[in-house]
Amino acid sequence: MINIDLKPMLKGGISRYSLCVAVAKRSREINDEAVERKEREKVLLEEKPVSLAVDDILSGRYVIQESEDIKNY
Repeated sequence: MINIDLKPMLKGGISRYSLCVAVAKRSREINDEAVERKEREKVLLEEKPVSLAVDDILSGRYVIQESEDIKNY
């Protein structure tokens, strides 16, 4: 289980809800990509998709964009 500091991930006023949705969405994308590659190349993920998704968000490779409705809530 990953235990990370949420402060860097919530910079810019990102809500916890949006963070959770973004991590889940990116995790599914990573898993789907791995399944496609696995069918072609027999590749398995070394790390869990959620860990990879968190790394993508922290490094800025995956950017969370919130709508104004969520920001104002």
